[in-house]
Amino acid sequence: MSANPIPPLHLYSVPSDPEAAPVAPPKRERPRTAWTADQLMAAHFPEPKWAVPGTAPRASACLRDRPRFGKSWLSLGLGLSVAAGGKAFDSVPVQGGPVLYLALEDTPRRLQTRIGKLLGGQPAPAGLTLVTECPPFPQGGTEAIAQWLDRNPGARMVVIDVFAKMRGQAPQGVSAYDADYVSVGYAKRLADHYCMAVVLVHHVRKAGSEDFLTEVSGTNGIAGAADATLVLKRARGQADGILHVTGRDVDEAEYALSFQPASGSWHLLDGPVTDHTVSDTRATILRYVRAPPRRQAEGHGGRAAAGRHRHDPPHVQPHGRCGAAQQGHRRPVLPGHRDPHAGQPGGVRGVRLSSHLG
Repeated sequence: MSANPIPPLHLYSVPSDPEAAPVAPPKRERPRTAWTADQLMAAHFPEPKWAVPGTAPRASACLRDRPRFGKSWLSLGLGLSVAAGGKAFDSVPVQGGPVLYLALEDTPRRLQTRIGKLLGGQPAPAGLTLVTECPPFPQGGTEAIAQWLDRNPGARMVVIDVFAKMRGQAPQGVSAYDADYVSVGYAKRLADHYCMAVVLVHHVRKAGSEDFLTEVSGTNGIAGAADATLVLKRARGQADGILHVTGRDVDEAEYALSFQPASGSWHLLDGPVTDHTVSDTRATILRYVRAPPRRQAEGHGGRAAAGRHRHDPPHVQPHGRCGAAQQGHRRPVLPGHRDPHAGQPGGVRGVRLSSHLG
């Protein structure tokens, strides 16, 4: 047995450049926490910094999905995009900067394989720091992450995969809600103090729900303490997943994503989510009725088609249902359905969209 065993490579033992002269980290002033009303209204606050615009704000955020659904691929892909200053989801430009990725359930070999697949031959960004061991928040993890952030003042994002490895033991005598709130609070304080995004990768419950926030594993204390919540849910239709986003500084939104098995990456799909979660036939109908008249005419033989379809219904509500017929307009009749007005006094023959799509 060796007399000098190799110590575990925790986050605080990640070496910096040995040739660089030691530089004292910039001293951060303690943020102000109290104002009078007139002082607050006269104060100037910088705009929030986004790690990924519309998705990951400068705040504590929880990314959740079912086990082995792809959240680790998604979070690792985001880390690579932000560290390199590329495009998140293959379409959203992001500002580059250092990223700390705590891959607490992975081995170095697995990370190497996944990163190689995601990069597809591109050079690996030096701004992404990968760590496979870190003490929990209450046992020194907060200080370890803070030291890395002090050494990297331009850091854009910290990803913790998975949150359960960092939360530590619940305090004695507190409720489950309070324990969840306290554990997420460690990440929130780091995000607020260093003005960057801290993303906690977490799981959702097996039981589904119409409200994606209720699917988060644990109590409401997790969603209550985090500034933003992102839930990746499996979808039907053309999309492989729907990313639901809500939070204090972000508008509630949802994005249709497609998973690319060959590269391990998630891509953002164009258009509303409903276009990608319905059948191909209904999606075609939705695209047709949304298209300007000129584009409809081009797809159906020029001016003659334009005159023939001039009075088609111009509006479609969510989920592909046609809106209420206005005066002078009729609801379209889908294939296999009978026109309720056919044969009645003053009735107008129904327009079958199937003939328009041929």
